[in-house]
Amino acid sequence: MSKPIPDKAEIALEYPDKFYVGTFEHSSRFEAKLDGNGVALVLQHPGAADERKSVHLHINFGLLAGILRELAGSVTAFPKDDIAHREQLADALDELRQALGPK
Repeated sequence: MSKPIPDKAEIALEYPDKFYVGTFEHSSRFEAKLDGNGVALVLQHPGAADERKSVHLHINFGLLAGILRELAGSVTAFPKDDIAHREQLADALDELRQALGPK
């Protein structure tokens, strides 16, 4: 079951001989779930065959934990006056922490 993308995602994929870039906005949908090995993320933009696009990404738990630690280490660069985005992130992390249960 996918949900509308509440904000925006930009994807870039670079190979030695090719470069792909795509944007997913409010008309797009996403699905994110945990499986036995990590997080599965799908971004989809519906439409005609020449407009349709999707990205499927799987990140194992160890890498996800490393990403979260890197984000925590870079919070000092995040504007302190950007209260709305700080609250969005903090609320989502609180929900994840609660869903994971006690340590």
